[in-house]
Amino acid sequence: MYSLSKIRVCAFVGPSGTGKSYRAQMVAGANNINYIIDDGLLIKDNEVIAGNSAKKASTKIETVKHALFLHEKEKQEIIKKIKEFKPEAILVLGTSDQMVAKIVKNLGLPEISKTIYINDVATQEEMKTARRIRVTEGKHVIPVPTFEIKKDFSGYILDPLQIFKSRGIGGKPYISEKSIIRPTFSYLGNFTISDTVFRQILEYLCSKSNAIYKVVKTRINNYGEGPEIYVEVIINYGYNIIEELKIFKDKCIKEIEMLTTMNVQKIEIIAKGIKAPDEIERWK
Repeated sequence: MYSLSKIRVCAFVGPSGTGKSYRAQMVAGANNINYIIDDGLLIKDNEVIAGNSAKKASTKIETVKHALFLHEKEKQEIIKKIKEFKPEAILVLGTSDQMVAKIVKNLGLPEISKTIYINDVATQEEMKTARRIRVTEGKHVIPVPTFEIKKDFSGYILDPLQIFKSRGIGGKPYISEKSIIRPTFSYLGNFTISDTVFRQILEYLCSKSNAIYKVVKTRINNYGEGPEIYVEVIINYGYNIIEELKIFKDKCIKEIEMLTTMNVQKIEIIAKGIKAPDEIERWK
């Protein structure tokens, strides 16, 4: 039987805004770790598999609660996923030794066997630059791609994510994609994402649906607290329209919130037509 006590736990520690999340995958790779815990998220390679980003919290106090897994429901969700995926090792990110120790204790993980500090992997100048960006622009990093579905695209969306190709610790090559976000409580203003990003997520989900033939129109009202989305689609003949629209709507909300860390305020999906088997060219 799998036991949490068998997991090798490492910590990556540094003050807020010094570039921990930016370098998280590099540090994890250098220590043969595929799982990261950062700001309320459990991340496997480039995929968020559990949790809610603390950066989505409405206040700084709630951010801390999410990051430390003080909410029982969120804590149990992470523990359940850890038991399901059975990682050999996990990298825990935090702003201090006390913080990572608290996270480890709350999740019932073994004691930390190794701690890497930000100044071990970043120069003072790099940390100073990261801190300046945090303070002046209010930008934060989540160590996963905005699109975890990048393999299905021929290129990358460069707004809002950044792509970093480099060599890690000891010259070990790695490719790491990050999502740049600004918390809703930031006093520096609202964070928005290009409408193209939402459109491509919707089109990707459409391509994975047997019932939805095509997305023909989208309209995005992109506010700081989250987007309001209007979508028109063509339904394939033979499917229950009401049922399939609900399924598609639920998938859209789930994927958009997971991939962009923004809360969908409203989404309306309308069927504008039905594609019959002999109408192959009509909607092109």
